[in-house]
Amino acid sequence: MSDTVRYEVTESLATITLNRPDAMNALDVRTKDALRDALHRAADDPEVRAVLLTGAGRAFCVGQDLKEHITHLAERSAGGAGAESGGTGGGTGGSALGTVAEHYNPITRAIAGMPKPVVAAVNGAAAGAGMGFALAADYRVVSERAKFTTAFAGVALSTDSGLAWTLPRFVGPGRAADLLLFPRTIDAREAERLGIAQRVVPEDELAETAAAVARRLAAGPTLAYAAIKQALDFAVSHTLEETLELEAELQIRAGASEDHRAAVAAFVAKEEPVFRGR
Repeated sequence: MSDTVRYEVTESLATITLNRPDAMNALDVRTKDALRDALHRAADDPEVRAVLLTGAGRAFCVGQDLKEHITHLAERSAGGAGAESGGTGGGTGGSALGTVAEHYNPITRAIAGMPKPVVAAVNGAAAGAGMGFALAADYRVVSERAKFTTAFAGVALSTDSGLAWTLPRFVGPGRAADLLLFPRTIDAREAERLGIAQRVVPEDELAETAAAVARRLAAGPTLAYAAIKQALDFAVSHTLEETLELEAELQIRAGASEDHRAAVAAFVAKEEPVFRGR
């Protein structure tokens, strides 16, 4: 794993930490590669039952590393428009905007599609793709000093990292358009009022609170959580009838799990259930 992203697993919880504090965890190619790979690693590890995503230092993630981006834009200008057409940058992330397809899309899919709960501990600034990654998580514990901004229009770009999809779900289409067309800073309390932050805590309590939330999820019924995530995602773009059909299918799967049988037995015995994630 790169030194720009730390990956640790303790008691079924994978903690992924963006580790470029001097750059406010801006996303250069090396960090994007490492973050994408860390998320895939957590998804594929049967011992991992929840993920905690955070940043080192005073920022969660301020989005694209614009210093590196300027270099890539200059390379594109020197090489002509064809330098951008490949989209993936030849697997190197070298194209200026091909990084959306190579990095931001896979990272966002990995967070939102993780078959395990993902908690974002937002410790500071979350801008652009950093805000997008936070909103792709299932639960956000936010420091009182944290700030969110969409940022994109300020540098003459469209949205990425799924914000065109996630932001309207939290704040409604009208307010999402306002925040995207006229980027501004949203403080933690406004984020809580808008539904972006589920829990706001003092700065010195963030790490402990977010870890406690993530550990609770890591000790929970992992397969049921995956089904709940799938149902919520599906329901956004489908009818009630279609959603009911999916719920019936997912409930059959969840009902066949070892965790469900153990929970029912514990309920009858008036005991606390112990979930195994199976």
